[in-house]
Amino acid sequence: QVQLVQSGGGLVQAGGSMRLSCAVSGGAFSSYSLAWFRQVAGKEREFVAFIRWNGAGISYGNVAKGRFAISRDNRDNTLYLQMNSLKSEDSAVYYCAAALYLLETPAAKNYLHWGQGTQVTVSS
Repeated sequence: QVQLVQSGGGLVQAGGSMRLSCAVSGGAFSSYSLAWFRQVAGKEREFVAFIRWNGAGISYGNVAKGRFAISRDNRDNTLYLQMNSLKSEDSAVYYCAAALYLLETPAAKNYLHWGQGTQVTVSS
């Protein structure tokens, strides 16, 4: 089965940067579209960024545009989220997700495989 294991996260000051990683195993990495979501307790899961199985079709949620960058490394089968100019409102649990050959969608319901989540806390 496809497994997603996340790393990174932690505490960062406002204005700083952080990179999250998501290692994918148990399947053909290049066949999966990948995405990042985040969630604050008591709120709905929020779309952050998306990248197709072939690296095309990159899209971002409004919260990420101009500040975050999604990428994937086929050699290491790893998905990344580079976050810059972090704000306190970026504090959340961040999740990576995978879906087979998904073209494009911000909907969490379309993703069958999820990472365990990692906490990002932005302090002022």
